[in-house]
Amino acid sequence: MTASPALSDQELAAIRSDFPVLGRRGEDGRPLVYLDSGATSQRPRVVMDAMRDFAENHNAAVHRGAHTLAGEATEAFEDARAAVARFVGASPGELVFASGTTGAMNLLTAALGAASEGRGQGLGRRFAILPGERIVVTQAEHHSNLVPWQELAARTGAELAWLRVGADGRLRLDDLPAVINSRTRLLAFTHASNVTGAITDVGAVVAAARQIGALTVLDAAQSAPHLAVDLAALGVDFAAFSAHKMLGPNGIGALYGRAELLEALPPGFTGGSMVEIVTMREATFLPPPNRFEAGTQAVTEAIGWAAAVGYLAHLGMGRVEAHERALTARLLSGLAELPGVRVLGPAEAAGRLGAVSVDLDGVHPHDAGQYLDAQGIAVRVGHHCAQPVHRALGVHSSTRASLGLYNTAAEVDRFVAALGQVRDYFGAGL
Repeated sequence: MTASPALSDQELAAIRSDFPVLGRRGEDGRPLVYLDSGATSQRPRVVMDAMRDFAENHNAAVHRGAHTLAGEATEAFEDARAAVARFVGASPGELVFASGTTGAMNLLTAALGAASEGRGQGLGRRFAILPGERIVVTQAEHHSNLVPWQELAARTGAELAWLRVGADGRLRLDDLPAVINSRTRLLAFTHASNVTGAITDVGAVVAAARQIGALTVLDAAQSAPHLAVDLAALGVDFAAFSAHKMLGPNGIGALYGRAELLEALPPGFTGGSMVEIVTMREATFLPPPNRFEAGTQAVTEAIGWAAAVGYLAHLGMGRVEAHERALTARLLSGLAELPGVRVLGPAEAAGRLGAVSVDLDGVHPHDAGQYLDAQGIAVRVGHHCAQPVHRALGVHSSTRASLGLYNTAAEVDRFVAALGQVRDYFGAGL
């Protein structure tokens, strides 16, 4: 397969002009360097324009009215679902809108909890998790793909087990045979760590799960914005990801589930919009995805998300990946030259994303972040909602630069140069 060409300087300049916030300048007059896309990406004008047009001209409740505006809103909402689903290799019926990755994971654990309590009929019982059975997670998880499973294990009496990470920040997949057993019902794991950037060999995990008939749940929050993700081809049973990390708005994400699984899964949340027939004693529920979308949905945000994936699709995810990989290689090479700076995760760009966390000897990440902010460079500091992986790597927190498609080589160099000054500034390099 021919590799996709990286973005040219002219193309990158045109892309940057689509993002108004990148035109901001700091107190010293230098342009903002935004290296926090792993937390929240910036939005191009096309996303904000799409949301504004919907709000100004088509806003109405979806799936609820017979008037013209309601029809337009419903059509736009379902078109948005189809666009996002297509972007990740799913069918529209396999994509459930949620409030984000965290909301999607909690939606799924609530549904599995309902099945474990005896809700759902027939095939729905296959999702019941019983006392003594095992849920497997990993040390690399964001809290949104860890804490919900901890809670489900506590509610059902299941055992929680996990895969460890190695010194390079990658999952120790050689431990799979020791961690999973015949009692394992589910494996939840990240596609790419938001701390180490390490990309998981999804095929290896899925193959191990299939051997014992366990479900797989993928956290694709970090991968969907930066890689060409095809969830059907990956073979996972469920997955979750968020709009705000992939050029879209806050407050919306999605749960992907294979069609036959969603058909059998009982809802965890209930209310309006997801019911079929309601009497004073009981209710029946709509087919998926509506079955899992109780209440009023984030319609305007769905429209914005569709515009965001349209923007990414137009560029081509292969080209986005190539551009970001080149920047990641440049960043890692620069960091390797800095004394007292330890990269948490793989030291090479292969098999990783551009979320690069570092530990600065003798300097607290908050101090490093404040120094960089004074230089007009925005990074993330702290534990990044992933405390266990930090502990596994021997630190409590870190300073993270996370790249996006709009970043440049000059911005990477500016960050490396500024980071190289931090230890001297705080007297740690003496």
